[in-house]
Amino acid sequence: MRPSTPLLALVALSTLASVVALAAEDASFSKDLAATIALQGLPCDKVVSAQRNSDSDYTATCRDGNRYHVYVDPNGRVVVKKR
Repeated sequence: MRPSTPLLALVALSTLASVVALAAEDASFSKDLAATIALQGLPCDKVVSAQRNSDSDYTATCRDGNRYHVYVDPNGRVVVKKR
């Protein structure tokens, strides 16, 4: 039995909406990481990639080539270290 065309269109549209939502969330998260790095007084104009290492632990790469380890220490403070 062949699936109907409207059903396929609905599946395609919902998949596209999910991808767009994830991309928007990723862009917002990159801005948050860039702001966190800047608040620590370190240069980072834009985060171009971010890798989650564990909960509240990330490695961020900035457009200018700088890489940072951003994490929350046991005291609950945000720490940014240049790699």
